[in-house]
Amino acid sequence: MNRLAHETSPYLLQHAGNPVDWWPWSAEAFEEARRRNVPVLLSVGYSSCHWCHVMAHESFEDEATAGFLNEQFVSVKVDREERPDVDAVYMEAVQAATGQGGWPMTVFLTPDAEPFYFGTYFPPAPRHGMPSFRQILEGVRTAWAERREEVTEVAGKIARDLAGRELAFDGTGTPGEEELAQALLGLTREYDPQRGGFGGAPKFPPSMVIEFLLRHHARTGSEGALQMARDTAERMARGGIYDQLGGGFARYSVDRDWVVPHFEKMLYDNALLCRVYAHLWRTTGSELARRVALETADFMVRELRTGEGGFASALDADSDDGSGRQVEGAHYVWTPAQLAEALGPEDAELAAQYFGVTEEGTFEHGSSVLQLPQQEGVFDAQRIESIRRRLLERRAERPAPGRDDKVVAAWNGFAVAALAETGAYFDRPDLVEAALSAADLLVRLHLDEHARLVRTSRDGRAGAHAGVLEDYADVAEGFLALASVTGEGVWLEFAGLLLDQVLTRFSDDDGALYDTAVDAEQLLRRPQDPTDNATPSGWTAAAGALLSYAAGTGSARHREAAEGALGVVKALGPRAPRFIGWGLAVAEALLDGPREVAVVGPAPDDPATRDLHRTALLGTAPGAVVAVGTPGSGELPLLADRELVDGAPAAYVCRHFTCDAPTTDPERLRRELSG
Repeated sequence: MNRLAHETSPYLLQHAGNPVDWWPWSAEAFEEARRRNVPVLLSVGYSSCHWCHVMAHESFEDEATAGFLNEQFVSVKVDREERPDVDAVYMEAVQAATGQGGWPMTVFLTPDAEPFYFGTYFPPAPRHGMPSFRQILEGVRTAWAERREEVTEVAGKIARDLAGRELAFDGTGTPGEEELAQALLGLTREYDPQRGGFGGAPKFPPSMVIEFLLRHHARTGSEGALQMARDTAERMARGGIYDQLGGGFARYSVDRDWVVPHFEKMLYDNALLCRVYAHLWRTTGSELARRVALETADFMVRELRTGEGGFASALDADSDDGSGRQVEGAHYVWTPAQLAEALGPEDAELAAQYFGVTEEGTFEHGSSVLQLPQQEGVFDAQRIESIRRRLLERRAERPAPGRDDKVVAAWNGFAVAALAETGAYFDRPDLVEAALSAADLLVRLHLDEHARLVRTSRDGRAGAHAGVLEDYADVAEGFLALASVTGEGVWLEFAGLLLDQVLTRFSDDDGALYDTAVDAEQLLRRPQDPTDNATPSGWTAAAGALLSYAAGTGSARHREAAEGALGVVKALGPRAPRFIGWGLAVAEALLDGPREVAVVGPAPDDPATRDLHRTALLGTAPGAVVAVGTPGSGELPLLADRELVDGAPAAYVCRHFTCDAPTTDPERLRRELSG
């Protein structure tokens, strides 16, 4: 066992038995490289990454390669999900040098952590014009030994270039009607009308963009925005990217048609998409959206929930194919023969037609990914449900994909918001309870007495790495959603503590935000990225949480900070709307108010109060903030001075410092919150 044996990251623990003498990212590793006068190999990946596993098996488990590494390098292994700051800094260098990036990321550094050679996956032997990993190692060793001055000069220049890449930010002004209309036009140009989604292959679920489109439709009535959101959601839900048996989404589709996924299932995708489909149902009443929201919520609780009540990061793409080999997608794909074995000939024929399973296959080796292709005819719903249940039972007998069971604060914040809202919309108190359990874990284990977050935990043990901006913002977002659903003011208070940390430790005077705190470990540069990747950027997530908190408390300080942060959306929204979707969604909330809804009733379990509360939660007005409680309770600021109307429960709706007359009628409240 090497030095990774005592880490909490499942990805690092996967490498603890390698013959490579791995170090975790630490000052001690670089001191060792300085002492031995050797370069550092930095290898960055994550536990559900297919090509990370491949390179590990081919190279890091190979005794000869490991011996060479141990003799000539100090080898450092990083889980990008634990240290997104390290990943961001060196990925920027890789992309600048090679024009592309990805994982595994392979970077060679000086003992001062300055990068000088870059790559991603390297094969064990030369292949497709790529040098072998051993050739790379020998080349770097030779350059270090014979051209040290040149290497250090290059490394110093790269480090200076990275340090000088400060974001040029003009924080004046917030995005308005013109910028949001331009963003919608830009999305329309990149929209794929035949298949849904944006751009070509590979296709990633555009959850943040769909949220913007739904909010834009609610505010403006744009049918084009709604159609793009609805059609994209339907195509994904009918495609192979969605697990037609067990629910939940894979990370992305390798093709334009959403047919063949990259099979790993990430918590962040499923939490974000669960919430999006719940919001789509809220807007349209779509039965498909309702089913997918609930199935995705149930998938998260069933397969990702940890013993401590949090949610695990991911399920692996690879699993045992029954012969001892780890094969991508083995758990999920079917051949006609496997259908017949599980169902018998008649039901297998129907299943093949219904799920698009062919003799040729849609995946590898004649196997097919289950999907719901558009087709004529009516299917017997009970028979299809029986087929689905039996296939799921048979699939459960297959070896399961590995699970990365570390709890990431930010992604659990997404899960809290999604499960709280989905449970409230569809009268599923068990989902709200799951959200409360995860929120409780975040408070107990991730939040210290100074309101500082740790990024990860595992098996009830907090990790060693500090939370980054997205952790504070996304956990606050989850707590704010929980406060709206439960009426418990403690969640609003916890959100405020986290957002105060954002204002004091992550903010600049001009409204700009940084991904790491001012007192965090100093890397080559302080990461700062306002654009979305697979999740909302920490920057725009913070803007959204600050805006909601301001609406719920009346805090001018938090609203001003939200408006300052949204200046970047004014600049980037019209030019790159696909990559700042959450910022655009927050901007929609800002333009709409957001609306503040206070529901007061004589008791939490009063039926009329519950009816008004649910109506308020189902309002489509962008970013509306809801509070529920008894008159004079003091639990939530929005309830202050709100009284019953003629002894009956009532709802108060305000925005822009103006309030409508209170109403006791759910139908009138629905109209007031319909966007």
